[in-house]
Amino acid sequence: MKKLLFLSFIVLSSCELFKEEVDLIVINATVYTVDENFSTTEAFAVKDGKFLAVGTTDDIRSTYTADQIIDADKRAITPGLIDAHCHFYGLGLNQQVVDLVGAKSFDEVLQRVIDFQASTPKQFIRGRGWDQNDWEVKEFPTKYELDSLFPDTPVVLGRIDGHAYLVNQKALDMAGIDWKTTVEGGEIVKQWGGKINGITGVLIDNPMSLIDSIMPPPTKEEKIAALKLAERICLNHGLTTVNDAGIDRETIELIDSLQQAGELSIRVYAMVSNNPDEVDYFIEKGPIKTEKLNVRSVKVYGDGALGSRGAALKEPYSDKPDHYGAMVTPVSEIMDLAEKLAESEYQMNTHAIGDSANAVVLRVYHDVLQNKPDRRWKVEHAQVIDHPDFDYFEDGIIPSVQPTHATSDMYWAADRLGEERVHDAYAYKTLLNKAGIVALGTDFPVEQVSPFLTFYAAVARKDTEGYPEGGFQMDDVLSREEALKGMTIWAAYSNFEENEKGSIEVGKYADFTIYDKDMMKVPLEEIPTIKAQQTFIDGKVR
Repeated sequence: MKKLLFLSFIVLSSCELFKEEVDLIVINATVYTVDENFSTTEAFAVKDGKFLAVGTTDDIRSTYTADQIIDADKRAITPGLIDAHCHFYGLGLNQQVVDLVGAKSFDEVLQRVIDFQASTPKQFIRGRGWDQNDWEVKEFPTKYELDSLFPDTPVVLGRIDGHAYLVNQKALDMAGIDWKTTVEGGEIVKQWGGKINGITGVLIDNPMSLIDSIMPPPTKEEKIAALKLAERICLNHGLTTVNDAGIDRETIELIDSLQQAGELSIRVYAMVSNNPDEVDYFIEKGPIKTEKLNVRSVKVYGDGALGSRGAALKEPYSDKPDHYGAMVTPVSEIMDLAEKLAESEYQMNTHAIGDSANAVVLRVYHDVLQNKPDRRWKVEHAQVIDHPDFDYFEDGIIPSVQPTHATSDMYWAADRLGEERVHDAYAYKTLLNKAGIVALGTDFPVEQVSPFLTFYAAVARKDTEGYPEGGFQMDDVLSREEALKGMTIWAAYSNFEENEKGSIEVGKYADFTIYDKDMMKVPLEEIPTIKAQQTFIDGKVR
């Protein structure tokens, strides 16, 4: 008997000797590979930060050995999630200012500012996240109360979409803004009569730059802290790649240095802000590609936002006659930049909300990309589109959309657009049918960071209270498979990264996420409550 046990030990030891040593083995899982066949499997092996093998638990266990073995106990695993449009650096900076998101009245906004200043006194008060559409009185606020509360301290409060400021008189004086000041591509809101005679303190789109010029810039230490805070939040939500939609050279270089030093793990697809000098610098330098950073695109603002009535429409706003919104970047400049980028390796990613802005961007793309295949230029948001203009997406133009915009805007979008025009808005399935893919993101911190809210909004088209009962414009709902692809392989493709991430396949980066619930199977109403239990980048839990 002892001899038999000894021989069995020798046989087992010999089997282990013939197995390949790897860094990590994951077994007994429900693995959504998001490969070409959208296949599901059980296990995989990781070595040197990449997927070495994918298959059944028996296959992996019989071929490989590792010091670290994770038994997933049937839990769902997907490729690491990609947010195709967000403001990663902005999210971090927002952790350092007054949080106004979710305030149900202007009085609550004011109280949050008062409380913040009492606990963290600032010589220049900044806040972000107010939305008049969430208030009982759905009108822009005015500076009257801020002037009374903070007569000697400048206050700048950004709207939720980042396309409007509310500022007090002190900030206006510092910026040299008075009732005669004019800036094209936006509005300095004025009213006559009542408490305010002249400037209300609300600035929409381009006039905001006058305020930006007088705000103290963050220190290097504050910028580093912001990036690390943003990373922590994103990793906790299962994100392994973020597309930062518009950052400057200094921030891009800081991200690169932190990644190279091992102080920042998350992968960043950085869109260069449309500053002429910086655009020229990056075009001359060419695309920058490391394992963690990809710089090969330029972010352009076509128009403003629908909530602040800055989106450029072909016909007037239904709730504001004779008002069409505005182009933030003149059409001639969009064309000139497109021609320049078409001769480079850089991608053009243009914010377009209104149907007029989308028409401009789509026609410019169509004209300059003739005989230039596989450029993968994106329309960021692609929110309101005149029906004939959908056909432009058949030319290889990629719609990069944010499903939670639909469920955030659905309460008032018809007021802005009218019942007929709103049916060609938030049309994700229509865009998918035309373009063949949709890249999905959140636009955080405009919306919440959670990719599970993105997934839920795409497949249920309801808010988290289950409204509306039948879903919002369900002709444009996405399937669960389409939504997951939009957050993984399609988002990777939109970044020219489909060969290195976006699916769990041999040779790709071992970026993956383990969940407490299976988003592909749980009832719809449970999707928003899903949590990322572990997030892996390069096969290492982060």
